[in-house]
Amino acid sequence: MPNALSSVAVFCGSRFGNNPVYREAAEATGRGLAEAGFRLIYGGGKVGLMGVVADAALAAGGVVSGIIPHFLQTREVMHAGVEDLTVTDSMHSRKQKMFAEAEAFLVLPGGLGTFDETFEIITWRQLRLHDKPILIVDAGGWARSLIATIDTAIADGFADASARALFEHVPDVATALARLATLPRPVHTGDAALL
Repeated sequence: MPNALSSVAVFCGSRFGNNPVYREAAEATGRGLAEAGFRLIYGGGKVGLMGVVADAALAAGGVVSGIIPHFLQTREVMHAGVEDLTVTDSMHSRKQKMFAEAEAFLVLPGGLGTFDETFEIITWRQLRLHDKPILIVDAGGWARSLIATIDTAIADGFADASARALFEHVPDVATALARLATLPRPVHTGDAALL
């Protein structure tokens, strides 16, 4: 497919979480993206699920691009095994760079940072700053409360029902990878300078 996606940003935790299925999902994601020929864009860390995704992609021969803010680099959580590593001056510039490099976003289990990245990229899509696909992977059921929060905002009148069309909620990594393989490259990729 000539207009197929080529790069996918993965948002996920800098911790492993309490359920082994989270780590398994991260490994399957990294390996699956590499085997499908997608370039992995991620937060540049070696810790938690972020490190697991990168390690799995690298082990499968994939292309990995890490983007990390300077203050985290100095705390030595940067992944030394990732050759294509960009160091930014702030968390915001990190997110702008990840946005600019990615053609789609895949959300795995994570905490506050993952929630921040997910809601921001959904909001940017709502504001029509981009039309890049966003897939939230419900590995181990971790995303149920996140989706419930969005549904509550809709029910309470703080978001339109159309907000549910801004992202896809998929049950597992296999479904996410299969879906990514069918998606065309987005036409409106957005301008990171506007973010």
